[in-house]
Order: sequence, then C-alpha cells, then structure tokens
Amino acid sequence: MTGKGKSTKHKAQSLKFIDQSDKPKAKRTRGGEILQRPHIIPLTGAMWFFTCFLMFGICSGIQAQSLPVGIPVLEDHFRREQLLGNRDSSLSLMIRPLSKDAALAEGINTYRQLTKKDTLALLPFTWIQQLNSHHPYGWNDGSMIAAKGYQTTFSGGIAADYGPLSIQIKPEFTFAANPGYEGYPQDGYPVVWRDYYQFYNNIDLPERNGSSRYMRIDPGQSSIKYNYKEFSLGASTENLWWGPGERNSLLMSNTAPGFIHLTLNTNKPFQTKIGSFEGQFVWGRLDGTNYSPTQIKDYLFAMSNLYAPKKDEWRHFSGITITYQPKWLPGLFAGFARSSQVYNDDVNSIGDVLPFFSSFGRGIDEAKPVGSPDRYTSLFFRWLMKEANAEFYFEYGHNDQSKTFPDFVKNPDAGRAYIFGVKKIFALSSDEQHIMASIELSQLGQNQENELFLNPNSWYIDENVRHGYTNRGQMLGAGIGPGAEIQSLEVLWFKGLKSIGLQLERNVHNQDYFFYTYTPSKDFRRHWVDIGYSAVGSWDFKNIVVNAKLAAINSLNYQWFLFQEPGDPYWMKGRDRFNFHARVGVSYFFK
Repeated sequence: MTGKGKSTKHKAQSLKFIDQSDKPKAKRTRGGEILQRPHIIPLTGAMWFFTCFLMFGICSGIQAQSLPVGIPVLEDHFRREQLLGNRDSSLSLMIRPLSKDAALAEGINTYRQLTKKDTLALLPFTWIQQLNSHHPYGWNDGSMIAAKGYQTTFSGGIAADYGPLSIQIKPEFTFAANPGYEGYPQDGYPVVWRDYYQFYNNIDLPERNGSSRYMRIDPGQSSIKYNYKEFSLGASTENLWWGPGERNSLLMSNTAPGFIHLTLNTNKPFQTKIGSFEGQFVWGRLDGTNYSPTQIKDYLFAMSNLYAPKKDEWRHFSGITITYQPKWLPGLFAGFARSSQVYNDDVNSIGDVLPFFSSFGRGIDEAKPVGSPDRYTSLFFRWLMKEANAEFYFEYGHNDQSKTFPDFVKNPDAGRAYIFGVKKIFALSSDEQHIMASIELSQLGQNQENELFLNPNSWYIDENVRHGYTNRGQMLGAGIGPGAEIQSLEVLWFKGLKSIGLQLERNVHNQDYFFYTYTPSKDFRRHWVDIGYSAVGSWDFKNIVVNAKLAAINSLNYQWFLFQEPGDPYWMKGRDRFNFHARVGVSYFFK
C-alpha cells in the first residue's frame, strides 16, 4: 500500500466496476415479478454428524447443561446480583458459558424436568427479532449475520443427564432478508479502494453475506460432555466468552456463530489451598466465506482486480484461558488467554496448533514465515467489590507473536489492544429497586505515533491466515472489528429481571485503515464515527421474559467518505447517514 499521498489526484475514470456474477437463479411470477431464491446454507458434514451424535445420545438416555452465552436478560441479571452480594463471589464470570450446576447453585433454573429422575428437561424457547433501517449494526448476536433489514432467530431444545454424561441440544434457525445497501462508496478515489482492499483482503468480513435472503439451521448451543467433579470433557458448538468485558472481548465473544470444538473445562471453581481456579482449553474448526470484501465483486485498479480470493481451506483453532482467585483477596480474579489459528494444510508441528507449545515470539525485526499461525494473547482481571456494590475490570492484549519479551518491555504499545470497564449499583429507597451506572472503553486501533500504524497490521488481520480472526465472516473477538474504538455509557433502573435504561455509545470505525490511507495526504476530517442513543429494557411475565433495544445511530462520515468540490470550505459536512436499530427478544421458560 503505497502512493497514498496522491490519492486526491487520481481521476475517477481509472476505475471500473464489474457486476456480481454469483447471484442465485431467479424465477418470474405470473405478473412478471422476479423472485430470488433464498440463500439457504446447508449443514456441513461435520455438523450433520454432530447433530446425529447428539440425537443418539438422547435416545440412549444421555444428557446436557449450560447457561448459553448471550441468553437474553439472565446473564446480565446474574452479574448484577453478584455485585449486590446475592450470588456466589467465587465465580469469575470471565469464562462462559456457565455450567448448569453453577447456574442452579445460584438460583437460576432455566430447565423444566420431564422425568422424576431428572434425566430429561426442556430448555427455554427464545425468539429474537432485529431490524436495521440503513446498514448493518450490532454485535454479540451469535448466529445472526451483519445485515440491513429484518432478521430473526429461533432457538429451543432439550437437556438430559445420565450419570457423568450430559447432553444439550439447542439448535438455532436464522432468517435474514439481507438486502443490498449503501456500502463502500463507488465514487471514492481508486487509490482509496486499493488501500481498503489491502486491509480487507486479509480478513473475512464481507459487507454482505451473499446476494439474496439468508436462511440457516445450526446446531447452536449444543454439547455432549463427560463430567468428573469440577471438570468436563466433550464436544460442543456453543458460543464462548473469555474475559471480563461486557460489550467486547479481545479473544472470544459471541459475535460470530459458535464453531464445533472439543473442550476441556472446569464446570465450577477448582478449590486449592492458595485459592480457586477456572479454565478452558478448546480445539476446533473455523470456516470462512467466499464473498468479496465489498458488494462489488470485481474492482479494477491499474487493469488489475483488487480482490484476491482466499484459499478454500478450513482452519484449526486452539485456545486456552485460566483464571485465578487468590484465597487472601476475595473478589479479585486474574487470568490470561491465548489463541492460535492456522490453515489445515499449513500445520507442520503440534506447536502450530496448540498455542502453549510455542515460544512467546520472534524478534521485532524477524519476518513472519509464510504459512505461520496467527496468535493472540491477553491478560485480564476483574475486581468485584460486594461491599461497594461495584466492580472494575481490565483486559490487555497483543496481536500475534510479533516481538520477544524484551521488545515488549521497550515498546508495549506496538500491537496492543485493551478493554476497561467500571460498574456501580446504587440502592433506591424503594425495596429491591436499584440504579446501575456502567462505563466500558475498548481500544483496538494502534498508537498513531507507532511506526506500525503505517502498515495494515491491525488486530484480527493477518497476511498468512487471510481469513483473519473470524468464523463464517464474523468476528471471533471484539465485535467492533479491526482498528476500532468504542466508549459505552449505560444508566439502568432494575428490580429483579425488570429493567429500563439508556445507553450512549461512540463507535469509531477502523482507525488503522483511516490513518494508513489518509495520513500521507494530511486529511484528518474523515473519521467514521457512530453516535448511538439507545433505550433498553426487560420485563418478566410469569414464564415469559421480554427484552428490547431501540437505538438511533447517527453515522458521521459514513464509510469515511467526504467529497470536496472546488470552492467548498475545508471543514465541510461529510456523507452522514441515519440508522434505526431495533432488537426485541422473547424467552419462554418451561416451569
């Protein structure tokens, strides 16, 4: 990516668009209207095998257990109750999903037993609907995709236990209208398009997931495990969450759909003489999409197509996370996480697959070998202060193993990212009513003064593992994506499961791309900033829990676009867009 300083001097006629050629076949109705077939994605062989394996387990009397990541209302309720001192403070909540045993111990029962021996239970039925009026918005939504318009997901299932074996079947059905929308500006300068592809050729984050409606059935939050005391071993497609953050997590969130994996984890804190430990190791498979970064499949620059298709190969993913609560410091949790991904055909040793069998890093001047794994490391803590009804937390991470430890000490800002949050609950005079105030800051953009910001070396982007840190076209880590930063403020009234609140967010999109592209021309007017104002709430009616979020989002300089005609003032208004985001969920608990 060179020559950016002359971006304003390139003429628009040097570019050429070629229409998408991967559109599905359409049929014409009697009235002449053309209807496209919905974009139905079948289960892969591995998914079919896993689903049949789970069904075999149920027929054999085997069964399951967890509080899924992202289940509406309950996770937030659990965390608030822990701050109030009404729940076990030995649970870090930094490795999720919570096991059924941990949830039941805290009074959260999402199961209806169907037999006297408690060997079969119904799981909650959940229906979530979402709408974006102008462009995709939202993250931490699991099987949903990034799309404009309407989409919905249904989930329900059964769980069972038989001796040490447990099984959970909770498939998810997702439908999205997925219409086209105003994406990266076609009237932008060609050199800017070139720089955009320099970034997004190395990560699987397409603007649009296909060219038609989207429908898919996934195994969802399903698992089969063997349990022994505080430990579980098994296979799962559940979403995972590592770290203390609520809006974002550096290494593992539920923005992307869950992926099939083997897991060895604690199902409750493991007590020792020096304190308690929680942990998880996973080894799984990540898949990609074959969609181009923009809705324009082919874009020619200097007679060459900017889009470089990624290899059609699945990826090994492995990760480990461990948390520790010192016996002498109740309420303090410290932990680390490390992950690695590599294409299946690039595996040369066990160190390529298992992150804890490899060294910390290379020297800062050493080139990254072709085909080498893409690795991430983070350290984090959460300090729960029950007496003050408050908590604060912090996560600090580094992308890949780009440096040795001495290099890190000399320049800790290179390749770093962090998340910081604080939360406080205030009691009201009315019984059991409270006000909660919380702030969370996430920073993934690189330091502008660091020489690395002049290279497309953002978090989650990798030149060897060119699908980046994604699964099926969505982020595994922080949902805000590469180079972004976000500040979130929330004030919430709550009483039990009932809550009403307001959120204010400032989301700055991919600052690394912005500085890479526009620093040479000294044009610092184009930051793409979303200002979001949201009303949130939840309410329970006997067996039913309803939650909703209504957000007004003003996207300033949408897609970093600002076009200045001769005679226009320097400080002019960019291409601003308004987006209305609505999300409504209904959960029915069988009691």
